[in-house]
Amino acid sequence: MLKIHRFVFSPFVENSYIVWDEESFTGAVIDPGCYDEPERDAFDNFIAQNNIILKYLVNTHCHIDHIFGNAHIKSKYNSVFLAPEKDVLLLELMMDAAKNYRVVLEKSPQPDQLISEADPLMIGKYEGKFLFTPGHTPGEFCLYFETEKICFTGDVLFKGSIGRSDLWGGDHNTLIDSIKTKLFTLPDDVTLYPGHESRTTIKEEKLYNPFLK
Repeated sequence: MLKIHRFVFSPFVENSYIVWDEESFTGAVIDPGCYDEPERDAFDNFIAQNNIILKYLVNTHCHIDHIFGNAHIKSKYNSVFLAPEKDVLLLELMMDAAKNYRVVLEKSPQPDQLISEADPLMIGKYEGKFLFTPGHTPGEFCLYFETEKICFTGDVLFKGSIGRSDLWGGDHNTLIDSIKTKLFTLPDDVTLYPGHESRTTIKEEKLYNPFLK
């Protein structure tokens, strides 16, 4: 079974997910937002208590609230770091953003691998497919596990809302197109795990999301 644990981290109230195969204990962290020492300790304690081998660090996109934990996780676990090519510049820009927000950001390492739709992410026996969904940022990807009917949507699609498109590299029309052509083509019973707020389903967002009518 593929297991999921959500942390809500940082002043930005961001969802960080640990995903792991309970048989092999191989896992990944998606969008680590652990901001300060207590949050890093909570993360590390969970990994240790569940004997998770944290093989991968995945940034769906590279906004500040999704990369707070990059440096800590790469240093402590030496996880393979995957990020979108078109968002790599954001890793640098976020240092200035941290000053503007008056928060502390340890400089992120550079990715070990660039995310591509052609390359799956294997967590134990479970295959995750990357879906290119720009619009919130130039390079954002969602991560879809078809057999488990779950999808991690970063800041593309939320319960009853969508990602902002007024930040650097964002584009509203591109974002809507990403949702309709990549996410809304998934089965209705796929559960979505977004970067903020609570989980939802494809069906619920098709029926009730006011931004997608």
